[in-house]
Amino acid sequence: MVLFISTGLIVILFLGGFVFTKTAPQFGSPPDDSEKDVLRRSANYHDGKFHNREKTEKGDLGDVLKAIYTAATTSGMSPSDPLPTYFDEPFGLRSEKGCHITWFGHSAFLIEMSERRILIDPMFGDVAAPVSFGSARFPYQSPIPTGKVNNIDVVLLSHDHYDHLDYQTILTIDQEVKQYIVPLGVGSHLRAWGIDPGKIEELDWNDHTEFGGIDFTACTSRHFSGRAMTDQDETLWASWVINGNKNRIYFSGDGGYGTHFKEIGDKYGPFDLAMIECGQYNEDWKDIHMMPEQSVQAALDLRSRRTMPIHWGAFRLSVHPWKDPIQRFTEAADDKGVTYIHPLIGERFSISRDFPGTRWWEF
Repeated sequence: MVLFISTGLIVILFLGGFVFTKTAPQFGSPPDDSEKDVLRRSANYHDGKFHNREKTEKGDLGDVLKAIYTAATTSGMSPSDPLPTYFDEPFGLRSEKGCHITWFGHSAFLIEMSERRILIDPMFGDVAAPVSFGSARFPYQSPIPTGKVNNIDVVLLSHDHYDHLDYQTILTIDQEVKQYIVPLGVGSHLRAWGIDPGKIEELDWNDHTEFGGIDFTACTSRHFSGRAMTDQDETLWASWVINGNKNRIYFSGDGGYGTHFKEIGDKYGPFDLAMIECGQYNEDWKDIHMMPEQSVQAALDLRSRRTMPIHWGAFRLSVHPWKDPIQRFTEAADDKGVTYIHPLIGERFSISRDFPGTRWWEF
């Protein structure tokens, strides 16, 4: 009888979870059969999935369970006080020349260049998960003023993970957005959320498109995708080259270190600024998230004049203390002679001026 009841509960939980993932809108929708006809034309797509160009290990369930235990028993994983912010009204349309950037924490940015406004991976939500008990955003001294994000020419997405693509954020900002430029397959989520298909353009690696005088090129990254257990790697992940009339920027998205950084640097560099992932790493999944020292090497490979470490300062998605990414990155960058910047969350800065920033995380 006990076995019967236990089996029944497991079946009920499984069926409930399956129904939840299929009906809750925040999961989005993987590409349907008609959309897969387009995906099959990609050299990076076979066996119903996208693949990395280098052999890539993601880590297994044992690695995840070990990470959960480590996170639960290690101090300093999250900040004890709200992180300082400087949201200096960067959201209205600007008329001045040059290239300015505002960091919202993690991998979310507003770029103002060539008189256009580009929003990258706009995850403004409080939880990086499809459920309310997922990884919560670190406390900020002041919240992200999402309602003031306006006049957006392009939303650029790197992949479909929850800490980069947020359902509620997309619904909130959509009326202010002219165009979405995304990796292959990611548009299926946007269309499922009611976004006008005419506003969505999907690119494969090495494809490029132009909008408002700015060229956007999707480049290789070494990562994976999926928003549920049944849609792993059905959409593509990418890094991006953003080329305006005066400035060239690289955005890494997520991913492990690989030969692609030098290839991108040789083909599209040098860059005025490279925004490179340096957080949420673990030795057990180093193929899909770089260690900070590798992030510094990636900056050298890309031939970037300035580098900004990203993918930290918002969520606890791995087992390292929250300060570890920026501390290790700056130490390695100083050792290698890499010029870097580290603004406050919400602080708008120009990439044409020296901007070392304060070591705000130390205080």
